[in-house]
Amino acid sequence: MTTPKVREGYVNVPGGKVWYQIVGSGDAIPLLTLHGGPGCPHDELEPLQGLADERPIVFYDQLGCGKSDRPDDVSLWHVERFVEELGRLREALGLQRVHILGHSWGSMLATDYTLTQPAGLVSLILASPILSVPRLRKDTTELLSQLPAEVQEVLSRHEAAGTMDSEEYQGAMMEFTKRYMCRLDPMPESLMRSIQGIGVQVILTMWGPASWLITGNLKDYDRSDRLHEIRVPTLFTCGRYDYATPEATAWYQSLLLGSEMAVFEDSSHTQPLEEAEPYLATVRDFLRRVERK
Repeated sequence: MTTPKVREGYVNVPGGKVWYQIVGSGDAIPLLTLHGGPGCPHDELEPLQGLADERPIVFYDQLGCGKSDRPDDVSLWHVERFVEELGRLREALGLQRVHILGHSWGSMLATDYTLTQPAGLVSLILASPILSVPRLRKDTTELLSQLPAEVQEVLSRHEAAGTMDSEEYQGAMMEFTKRYMCRLDPMPESLMRSIQGIGVQVILTMWGPASWLITGNLKDYDRSDRLHEIRVPTLFTCGRYDYATPEATAWYQSLLLGSEMAVFEDSSHTQPLEEAEPYLATVRDFLRRVERK
């Protein structure tokens, strides 16, 4: 099997430089990936390299995390700057026609970018989409209620005391992670790298201290009323046990006429890691069908 060509470098964006990597050099339209977080770098999306036999796969670490610059400036951490960053990256890499896959927070960024109606965007994949924070709060409240009573007690006690950085709280959070974030045991090495590369200032400014504690500037984010404005073929994906729940994902999909949806039955929030083979097959099929139209 031929090893795909890899090239990487840095692009100047508002606030600093971001690192990128392009894997593969096939003739099909490139796939540009947007990682989650915000502030949780690209590593967990590495299984998407499996598509590099027929098209370039573009990864990058958004400003403030991973291998990119980490400026100490909280004024940089808002969705509009990340949308501008994405446009600058695409221009610098010459991605005139492109597919975009956004995972988790990346689905929010992908949606806001798409709503600017950029030229040359061929299709959109919204993976584990979080397109309404009010809906996410409702769903995570229900999921938390299903955790063991002793875990709920630890979480509630430390959240009331503001001691979410305590070892006991972090241990209790792992119960949520194991059920609804990544069900693989042990946790994949690429996901561990992603966690270790988190930009703490970014995630605390924009999101908050836990998946269900949204205290940052995304706390009122909701694009459910604008999904009908998207004009490109769109695929929604999620895991059966995803905290971006199948029910929420189906609701988003219902708001975008002609869009598609795939649920991965043995996955939670990280389907490209948990069910790599079927996930890649689904994405590959979607991209090929879009390109045949």
